[in-house]
Amino acid sequence: MNACELTDTFSANGPIAKAHPGYRPRPAQLELAQAVQEAITARSTLVAEAGTGTGKTWAYLVPAFLSGAKVMISTGTRTLQDQLFHRDIPVLRKALAVSVRVALLKGRSNYVCHYHLDRLAQEDAGLRSRNEIAQLAQIQAFMNASSTGDKAELETVPETADIWNRVTSTRENCLGQECPFVSECFVLSARRRALEADVVVVNHALYMADLALREEGVTDLLPSVEAVIFDEAHQLPDVATRFLGDRVSTHQLLELARTAEAAGLAHAREACDWGKAAGVLQAAVRDLRLEAADVGNMPGRRAIFDVVPQPVAFDQALTDLLGAMDNLSERLQAVADAHPDLAAALASTVSLRHRLFVWSQPDRHGNVTQEVRDEDSIRASVRWVEHTQHHVQFHRAPLTVASAFSRHRPADQAWIFTSATLSVNQRFNHFEQQLGLNDCQSCVWESPFDYQHQALLYVPDSMPLPSHPDFGAAFVDALLPLTKAAAGGVMVLCTTLRAVDHIAGLLNEQFAAHEMARVVLRQGDASRAALLDQFRQQADAVLVGSASFWEGVDVPGEALSILAIDKLPFAPPDDPVVQARLNACRNEGGNPFMTYQLPEAAIALKQGAGRLIRSETDRGVLMVGDTRLVDKPYGKVLWRGLPPFARTRQPTEAREFIEAGLTAV
Repeated sequence: MNACELTDTFSANGPIAKAHPGYRPRPAQLELAQAVQEAITARSTLVAEAGTGTGKTWAYLVPAFLSGAKVMISTGTRTLQDQLFHRDIPVLRKALAVSVRVALLKGRSNYVCHYHLDRLAQEDAGLRSRNEIAQLAQIQAFMNASSTGDKAELETVPETADIWNRVTSTRENCLGQECPFVSECFVLSARRRALEADVVVVNHALYMADLALREEGVTDLLPSVEAVIFDEAHQLPDVATRFLGDRVSTHQLLELARTAEAAGLAHAREACDWGKAAGVLQAAVRDLRLEAADVGNMPGRRAIFDVVPQPVAFDQALTDLLGAMDNLSERLQAVADAHPDLAAALASTVSLRHRLFVWSQPDRHGNVTQEVRDEDSIRASVRWVEHTQHHVQFHRAPLTVASAFSRHRPADQAWIFTSATLSVNQRFNHFEQQLGLNDCQSCVWESPFDYQHQALLYVPDSMPLPSHPDFGAAFVDALLPLTKAAAGGVMVLCTTLRAVDHIAGLLNEQFAAHEMARVVLRQGDASRAALLDQFRQQADAVLVGSASFWEGVDVPGEALSILAIDKLPFAPPDDPVVQARLNACRNEGGNPFMTYQLPEAAIALKQGAGRLIRSETDRGVLMVGDTRLVDKPYGKVLWRGLPPFARTRQPTEAREFIEAGLTAV
């Protein structure tokens, strides 16, 4: 592929324009494609921020298709992964008339497992409701008709349904070559297609799961490629933190006890009293949950290891639990060769026991036992207990992912990172340092949108600080006149779930008092997808959401005419990982606010603000209720990182901007 070929492809008379009459050449799109091409050819690193409307998806797909290299594309979510594979890639491949082989690959929990589905169908006690009986029948019919076994293709059974946990496999309970259905396995089929493909589409979670396994010396998950393109790359540091850490829950331990008992009774009934062995484990789990009960009264319902209440009793309960798992392992070890289910139960027990023990290290005196070899990894992490409504979870996360993320990169592999939000005032050092990237070419391609005329940033000048008890009411009072003036929908982005409930309640009260017919859609009342569908269709609804709505939301047109953000999105101070990273920065003599908190907030704010203008014809107001954006010296870093909206602090100017848009229409 040469530069002329790329230029011709994106030209007004090129194959894309001929296939899509509405296509218009964009200089930024071509420049980004050329930079991607150069990175693939040179096997170098490119960090590319491309503003909304640049057309970055085709800008990286075209050189990927034409390069002749084997390329992996990693997306931020499974939803985007499906969209890329089923919509964007077929359209572009047809336009270019290329015979590129493309494969979709997800984690094993996304594929129906023939063995576990068959086993569940034969278990009298395996189904927990009439609804699950119906779901099982639907999954069985789907499996027989599907060529992929990807649960995303079965829309009648929600992806969050609990039954999926029992009809899919895990790394521990997969029978591998011992499985009687190995020749039909959907996971193995997907991996074979990935090995044979020219372009493989994965997601960040799968990429990081593979990286975590490589940390353990396992290299059989993802195929080798010559270039990796990370779309929505701003999500990578958080995904890496999650997958390079670990989480064990009491739910997993209770499910283990049930699975081990069922396998023992089915295949080695006389070997021991399986009910008793499982009962000992269940009792130890319940005892540990009781000893952790006071964690539920702490901020965020969580506590780092060093401040767990009643530590002596808690540690003893944890030791007893590990002992119960050792007891179960011994029973399973003696009969593991009798049946694959017993071997799988043993593998799960050993794995969970090891992960729970690793969580306990170092002990309260700072000592690490010989059982844990990788002491550096253990010491350079933060661990905490979280008390949920029904279970206790034990979390561990690395203080930094930079070394682990970068050290497994092959020397001759290109890395391309792209997103609309990677820089802070066009500087990429925060993102690059988080992932341990060196020798990068870093570039910004601005959005083609006319933000000065399409959007207005409004920061009310009479708001109390976010810490004031009346902040929520003042925020709604400031938003109400704009809502009255606007014909389209309103989206409110909050920084906490508590604020979602508070602000949604206040809006309902105000709408009733002013006899406004607006519908308030609140996060939690339905799935994210259902709320967004209703928001688009309603056209004048008010949607109130938190973290999951700050990105990946595309609502062009009048359905979104006002975007309101309550507070600056600083990470919650009680987050254990944030706390630990701030302390580490402080201990090294750094300024944690300037080097960590402010850049993180700037990227998050830019990501949230990006929901407002999604096309050349969109028009709207971004209202930020947090006056620190203007009044604090550091606020300049934040608002300068936003698109170049027109700006005001006066409510009359904000209303006039909205009304002018209505007049123009």
